[in-house]
Amino acid sequence: MRYLTILLALLIGLAVPAWAEEAQDKPLQFTAGPARIAVRDQAMIDLPADYRFYPEASAKIAMEKMGNRVDGSLVGLIFPGHRADWFIVVEYNPTGHISDDDAKNWNADELLSQVRANTDAENEERRKTGETELEVVGWAEKPHYDPQTRRLIWSIEARNKGQTDNSQNIVNYKTLMLGREGLVSMNMVSPLATIATDKTFANLMLSKLDYTRGKKYTDFDSKTDRVAEFGLAALIAGVAVKKLGLIAVIVAFAVKFAKIILVAVAGGLAAFRRFFRRKPPAPADFQAAPAVGIDPPKAEQQP
Repeated sequence: MRYLTILLALLIGLAVPAWAEEAQDKPLQFTAGPARIAVRDQAMIDLPADYRFYPEASAKIAMEKMGNRVDGSLVGLIFPGHRADWFIVVEYNPTGHISDDDAKNWNADELLSQVRANTDAENEERRKTGETELEVVGWAEKPHYDPQTRRLIWSIEARNKGQTDNSQNIVNYKTLMLGREGLVSMNMVSPLATIATDKTFANLMLSKLDYTRGKKYTDFDSKTDRVAEFGLAALIAGVAVKKLGLIAVIVAFAVKFAKIILVAVAGGLAAFRRFFRRKPPAPADFQAAPAVGIDPPKAEQQP
C-alpha cells in the first residue's frame, strides 16, 4: 500500500517519502512522441504522438519502485500520454540467432504447463527476497507467430498468490520480434478488465518496431553469427530467458500506481492533475518533429 500512501500525500499535501523527494531533484527524463527511439544498436521504434518513452536510467527507477528486478536487458518504458492503465517494458536480449522452426509444432497446453512450472520456480526466489509470489491463471491469448515479420505474440493472465478477487488479475501481453543477433521484446502490463482494448496499443507499438540494416533476421550469416541453443517455445515457457517471464507486481493496482510513481518522482501535484484531465485518443501515426524533455518538478506545462 506504499504507493496508495504516495497518492494520498500528493492529493492532500502531505510530505512524500524520502526517495520521492530525492528524485524530484533529479527529474525522470523522457522522450515525447513523435520520435524515433533507438533500441541499443539493433532496432528503432517509431514512437507515435501522445506517448512517452522513459530510457533505461529512468525506467530502472520506476521498475524497482514497483518491486521488479532489472538487469542489462532493460531498454526503457513506454507510457501513454493520455489516461490509461497500462505500460510497456522494452528489452533487448542478445540471445544469438533463434530458430523459429518449432513454431510449426508447439502445443499451447504443454507450453502453459511449462510457464506455470517456471513461475513456481521463480516464486522460490521471490519468497527469499520477500517479494510477492505470482500465480498463473491461464492464457489470455494463445501464442501465435508470423514467420514473415518474425513477430511473436502471446498473453498470460496472472495474479498475486492468494488473491481472491479475479477482477484484479493482471495480464502480461507479450510481443517480440526476432533479429539477427537476438530479440527485442515489448511486454505490456495491463488490468484484465481492459486488455481487450489495451492490446491494440501493444500491437501498434510492435508494428512500429523494426531492425536496422544488417541487424534483421534475414541478415543472419551461419558462418560468423552465434546461434541460440533454444527456440521460440523455450522463450514462451520462460525457461531460456527468465527476463521474459512474468513482470512481478506488488499489489493488484500496480499498473495505475506505476503512473503515480512517475508523477511523484517527476511532476508533483500539477503533473498529476494534468495527467488525469487528458482525454484518450485513438492510436495514431506520428506526424510532427520529435520532442525531448523532462517532467518539471514544479512548473505547470500546457497539455
